[in-house]
Amino acid sequence: MIAEDSVLLRIGLVKVVEMAGFEVAAEAGDAQGLLAAVAEHRPDLAVVDVRMPPGFTDEGVRAALSIRRDRPETAVLLLSQYVEERYAAELLATNTSGVGYLLKQRVADVEEFVDALRRVADGGTALDPQVVAQLLVRRPSDPLERLTARERDVLALMAEGRSNAGIAGQLVVSESAVAKHINSILAKLDLPRADADHRRVLAVLRFLGVAG
Repeated sequence: MIAEDSVLLRIGLVKVVEMAGFEVAAEAGDAQGLLAAVAEHRPDLAVVDVRMPPGFTDEGVRAALSIRRDRPETAVLLLSQYVEERYAAELLATNTSGVGYLLKQRVADVEEFVDALRRVADGGTALDPQVVAQLLVRRPSDPLERLTARERDVLALMAEGRSNAGIAGQLVVSESAVAKHINSILAKLDLPRADADHRRVLAVLRFLGVAG
């Protein structure tokens, strides 16, 4: 499901996702049309513009949150013209699986965009590196200050939704080194005892500022 008010961008998105092997069940140019199409077609994934008619403020976000509340099995990838990390945090606060937030400029890198689509469709997360970078520089003192520079790099890549193998490739280190960094991060953030995947999600939420 593609929801984008710009006809040209919507056509481009449809072509990209179809070339990647996805079937586009429906398209919409506004939030109301998006919600109606989701109710009718029950898509596995919705790609949604943050700002849509009629107000061009946060209609897409509100619709995405409604979809996540009423149909949590539908993954949502938000697209935005600018970095507005509060929208990413708001979406993640409702459900931590099958969500993404990317700047529209990422669509130009087809390989990266398709990788993010697949990650979100498979129940993972995909956050734009610029959103992650902005979160890093705007935070005052908090438990994240206990982390080393390398651990912060690892956590930032975790927030983007990358796997251990993906983090290792990005930082040019071994997967075992990444695993050690993640274990250290989880310990330093004083996260409650839980399974490894859940603690990883909690660490990302702490990083995003949507979990205390």
